[in-house]
Amino acid sequence: MAVWREVRRSGALHVQQSIVAVPDSEAFADAVEGLRRVLADVGGQVTSLRAEPVVAGDDQRLLDAWNEARDDEYRELVGECTKFLAEIDHEFESEKFTLAELDEEEAELDKLQRWHDRIQRLDIHGASGASAAAQALREAEAALDRYSTAVFERTEP
Repeated sequence: MAVWREVRRSGALHVQQSIVAVPDSEAFADAVEGLRRVLADVGGQVTSLRAEPVVAGDDQRLLDAWNEARDDEYRELVGECTKFLAEIDHEFESEKFTLAELDEEEAELDKLQRWHDRIQRLDIHGASGASAAAQALREAEAALDRYSTAVFERTEP
């Protein structure tokens, strides 16, 4: 399970069973070393290789798969931002303007922001879903700002 978590956290692209690919860049060197450590802890090993396409364009399939993985993550993030907006709307509808609820919503937005940052770090090839995710996050931030204002207006003595 630790290996699976580390592979997932690294953003590595699953090519085949037990074969993953990451871009050959300094940004992913730590991810490869992290995988090496986790696998060594469970008695496994990592063999890391640099690959060159044999025919021009062969690498495009990996780039497309990499961007598709990021787009999947961006779509999921947009979905969670949509749920967040619905939750904020619900708080207004039910007039639940408490500091405890505000803390909860701030924590949720923080989670969404950290998730977005993680996807952006992995998105080195310009996945198409980036702008929609950034817009959804901005809308979530604006909704929390509106809710924060409403909470403070109603809880200040």
